[in-house]
Amino acid sequence: MNDTAATPSERPALPDHLSIDPRSPHHVAAVFEHDIGIRFNGKERFDVEEYCVSEGWIRVPAGKTVDRKGQPLMIKLKGAVEAFYR
Repeated sequence: MNDTAATPSERPALPDHLSIDPRSPHHVAAVFEHDIGIRFNGKERFDVEEYCVSEGWIRVPAGKTVDRKGQPLMIKLKGAVEAFYR
């Protein structure tokens, strides 16, 4: 995910809604070829699984709790969301 040689014109535009889960319809593999960051309410978060800028929410794991399929349980936090390339 670290590609420091790419110029901003070579990077794909960050979508409004993005998920790191490849099974999600909001997963865009081309974006994950570069290092991205999420700023939530003015503070950078490193545990974001999914975000939506226009609706103003992020999904993060709820501790170490997992569902019956072994996937982490998610909680939705609402606030100001900003996605950016590092």
